[in-house]
Amino acid sequence: MDVLPLLSALAEPTRLAAIVILWDGGEHCVCELMERLGATQSRMSRHMGVLKTAGLVADRRDAQWVRYRRNPALADDLAAVVDAAVRAHQQKALAA
Repeated sequence: MDVLPLLSALAEPTRLAAIVILWDGGEHCVCELMERLGATQSRMSRHMGVLKTAGLVADRRDAQWVRYRRNPALADDLAAVVDAAVRAHQQKALAA
């Protein structure tokens, strides 16, 4: 996989914040992401589509909900890039 789509997906603040949430290894529904990030359903769904296209997240339908999680098939070298972005985001939040 090319690193450029991954970096482009992470460059948008709402998408990076969603990745920080999803990087805990659990599954999260769009409704939870909307609430935690202060985004509308359409905006959050659009951002999640970009993250999915970039290969960062996987999803599954659960009745009327779509649940997202970290893509378990993400290559280790690309996961390391995301790990670094998540750590940087968290450190910035702690310093604020």
